[in-house]
This record gives sequence, C-alpha cells and structure tokens, in this order.
Amino acid sequence: MEKMRNSTGVILWVLIGSFGLLWVLSDVNFFEAMQAGPSSLGSVNGDKISNEEYQSRIQYYSNAYSQQTGNSLTPEMRAFYETQAWNELVNSRLLRQKMDELGITVSDQEVLDMVYGDNPAPVIRQNFTREDGTIDRAAVQQVLSSSEFSQQAVALEMQLREQRRQQKLNNYISAGLQITEGEVEREFVKNNSTANVNYIRFPYSEVTEQELEISDAELREYYNNNKERYSRDESYRIRYVTFSKLPTAADTAQIMEDIRELRDPFANAQNDSLFLTRQGSSTAYRNAFVPEDDIREEYSPVLDLEVGEVSDVFMTANQAAIIKKTAEQGNEIKFQIMSYNIQALPSTIDDANEAASDFEFFSSEESSFDEEVETRGLDLKEAFATKGNDFISGLGSSKQIMNFLESADEDDISNVIELSSDFVVLQVEEITPEGYRPFDEVKSQVETLVKVERRKELTVEKVEELLAQHQTLAALAESTEKEIQNEDNLRASATVLPGAGREPRVIGAVFALDEGKTSGVIAGNSAAFVVELISKMEADLANLTPNQRQTIRQRLEQQRTQEFTSIWLEQLRASADIVDNRDRLLRQ
Repeated sequence: MEKMRNSTGVILWVLIGSFGLLWVLSDVNFFEAMQAGPSSLGSVNGDKISNEEYQSRIQYYSNAYSQQTGNSLTPEMRAFYETQAWNELVNSRLLRQKMDELGITVSDQEVLDMVYGDNPAPVIRQNFTREDGTIDRAAVQQVLSSSEFSQQAVALEMQLREQRRQQKLNNYISAGLQITEGEVEREFVKNNSTANVNYIRFPYSEVTEQELEISDAELREYYNNNKERYSRDESYRIRYVTFSKLPTAADTAQIMEDIRELRDPFANAQNDSLFLTRQGSSTAYRNAFVPEDDIREEYSPVLDLEVGEVSDVFMTANQAAIIKKTAEQGNEIKFQIMSYNIQALPSTIDDANEAASDFEFFSSEESSFDEEVETRGLDLKEAFATKGNDFISGLGSSKQIMNFLESADEDDISNVIELSSDFVVLQVEEITPEGYRPFDEVKSQVETLVKVERRKELTVEKVEELLAQHQTLAALAESTEKEIQNEDNLRASATVLPGAGREPRVIGAVFALDEGKTSGVIAGNSAAFVVELISKMEADLANLTPNQRQTIRQRLEQQRTQEFTSIWLEQLRASADIVDNRDRLLRQ
C-alpha cells in the first residue's frame, strides 16, 4: 500500500498525459481515419491507384460492352472487367516506373513534331483530317492555343507524351531482341523444305503389363526427382446453396398470356414491322416469301391461316409465339412472328434474390450455415476450386467466386453472388496452401508415368537389338511383321507426322539425315521410330524475296517481343511492392 501511495503522483501524470493525447488524437480525427481504413485502392511501389481511376476504367469497359452487345453488364462480366482493370493499372505503373528508371523522356520538340510534323500522331489524324486527307493545321492550332480548349489541349499533350514514351520503351525492348539474317533464312528454309520418308513405328503400348517390374522405391525416386510436376496452387473446398433464377411454370404461363393478349392487336396492325419493334418481339420482322415446303415444322400453323389471320399461342424452342399470315402467292407464304423468350419474370428473380439474401444474413449473423440449410430444407452441395483457375466444379467459371475465395478465410460465408441461372451463397470449408502434393496422394499418377518411361526404355532397347541384326528398313519390317509407312511431302516446319500423331523430334531427325540413309532408333512421343530418308528438297535461299524476308523478320520479332514482354512484366510484378486494398474498400 505504501508503495502505491508513493506512486500516486506518477500514475496521475500518466493518466493526465494519456487523456491529453486522446484529446489531441480525437481533435485531428485520428480514430475516424483509423476506422475509415486505407485512403487509396492500392499502390505499386508506393505509387497510389485511386478508386476513381479504377471505376472509370471499369465504366469504360461497361460502356463498350453495352454498345457491342446491346445488353447491360452482368455481375460475372463486371467481375472479369474488375480484374482486367486492376491488372492494367498495375502494369501501366510498373512500365511508367521502369521508363523513369531508364531515363526515357519526351522533349517538347518531339511533342510538336507529333502534332505539326510530316507524320502526325494517329490521334491528330483521326480528329483533324479534312475530307481531302490533309491535316487541318488551323483547327489543331485553335485547340492548342485557345483558352476555351485548354483542358482538351492539356489532355492531348499528356496523351501524346505517353504514346511517344511508350513507343520509345518498345523500341528499347526491340533493340535487344533483334532477329538476325541467319534466323530469317533458317525460318524460310524450315517452312519451305520437304522430304520423302519411309518409317516403321513401334508403339510403346505393345509392351505388356507383365513386362513391367516397378518397385515402390523407384516410384519414390521418380517422385523426389520430379516434385515440380506435383506442385499445387492454393485450393479451396467449399459448400454452397443455390437459389434458381430460371423461369417458373407461373412465369411461362404469364408470358404465354401476354402473347395471347396481343393476338387481336397483331391482326389489326397496319405496320407489322413497327408493331414487332414496339412490342419488343424476340423474333425480328422479315419481308420475304417462303415456299410452303420450306416452312419449319414449328411454324406449320401458318399453313391453316387466312391472310391477315393470327394463330393461337404456340411454343417454339424457348419462346412463346403467335404467327400472322400476311400474304400468299402460289405455293409461297409471307408471315410474321410475334414472340417472347421464356425467362424468369422480374418478380421471380427478386424473390430468389431476397431468399438468398435472407439465407446469407441469418447464416452469417444469427445462426450458422448448417442450421439455415437444415431449417430451410435446402440442397447443400460441395465444390473444389484452385487459385488462378476460374472454373469451379459444379458451378462453372466464375471470376466473382474466385475473387471472394482468394481473400477469404476458412468458415467465411460469401455475400450473395449472382450467376447466370442462380444466386449462390457459399462457405469456405477448407483452404489448402500451395506446395507439393504428398507422395501417397499422387502415387497412382507417379506409377502411370514411371510405366510410360519404362515402356519407352524397353521398346527402344528391343528395337535397337533388332536394328543391329536387320540394318535396312525392309529387313526390319520383314523380321517384325511391321508395315513400312510413307510420307511424300513432309515439311520441316511440321510437328505432326501423318499416321503417327504429334512427333516433332522424329521430324527433326528426318531432316538431319542424308538422302538414302536410315536413322537409329528415335524415341518419339507415342512410339519408337526407325526412318529412312528417300529424298529431301531443301529450300533455295535464292528464292527468298526481300518482301518475304521482311515478313518473316516482322513475324519473328513480334513473336519474340510478345514472349519477352510477358515474362518481363511477370518479373516486374514479382519484384514489386503491390498493395491491393480492393477487398477492404469495395467488398465489405
């Protein structure tokens, strides 16, 4: 007690100091900031990505999708575009940072040349070209100098600078990936050289199971030497329930009734094209006569109608329809079809969404996933998913589900996820981290591969012994009762050997032979081969024209650049400090 009394003054000063600190922190809204979470959507090596920029890019994709398809963006397509937008924003920052590191800049004179030079940038040509194909320099000058267009001028300058800078980066990359004359010529020769070849094929499958003796130790040795084959990405075992968005019998009946009520208006319509458009028919107007014999069976009711008469409602594929005969000449008929697709009505979809939302709320907040499944008598299903693969067993491809799983913990319950035909609520049952699959789990796969290798070894050994005794293809064929197969026009660039499947190693060996020579045993993909080169027609470089040379060079450069850029970006991402706050800011 004496000790506590002696410490009272210190304690009071600590309390006063703490109170003062809390007061100051509260005054500067420290706690509100902490509660608000991160201030940006993410960052790349400290370079922030704003939510506005992210949403703007998604909106661009949404508008393009609507213009191309005439439909609004589905939840699944939005999830796809969210991932695409994020990756593009990350990649653009990585490239910009790399350009800064390399000192790639654009001078004012370069920008002026892109506007006023002999070869203006595409954006200048697109927006300022006259009807005669020349550039309207006065209009360009007006935009760049007038205060009325100051914002547009700034935006145009930024766009031109970024384009030129990107072009310089591409040139920098391409400079280190030059295609040599030798590579061009080898590609030409490979694509234009042919051979006439005979061969005998010894399938590995001819080795019987009894000839294979494989110990457990051999299986384990193969597994240890090839562990990378059995690496696994992070995976998820989930349970889920669905709430159908498919049309009910009541929906179908209502749609048929809606079509039935249009019979009289359709019959009285003076302009059928306008009528079908205004009523939103799923079958478009067409102004053509059809021979009676060519009329599809589902449209056969039109044969019993008088001109101007409309049929009763009938079903065709996934539509409810009525048909109107509009004209008749000889054995040809002109008719129009008013139809609606059979689909769930808005009320049905709303009911399904409400039931899914209700289930999600109570399973997350009030009871448990299992209790709600049992109480509501729902069908509980299971599925498996792997990180990096949008396909989920039982549910199909879903970027939305994968976005949830990649940020979830075990036992987490998702929000309602809208798929094409269902609303889904799922629970994460188990998360398996990336690593190597244990030997016992993959033993049967290892055994299959070891048997393939053993069959290959035994076949090659057997054919080598036979070839040592029978050195010509004819003698080898006779001794083994095998058929000699022939290919007259085998191209050096081919990867498939007709009659044998994909065998690039065998084809490569063929063109390494001299005419009239027989190969040794070649271990192919599916069989061992012995080949005889009858004749070879090598391409003559004298036939390589300058245009062909340029085309081959451009193709090889493009291929090499694409391969390099893809790997380069992956390496930049792997070494970058990328912060992704989307889960915290957007999916709460």
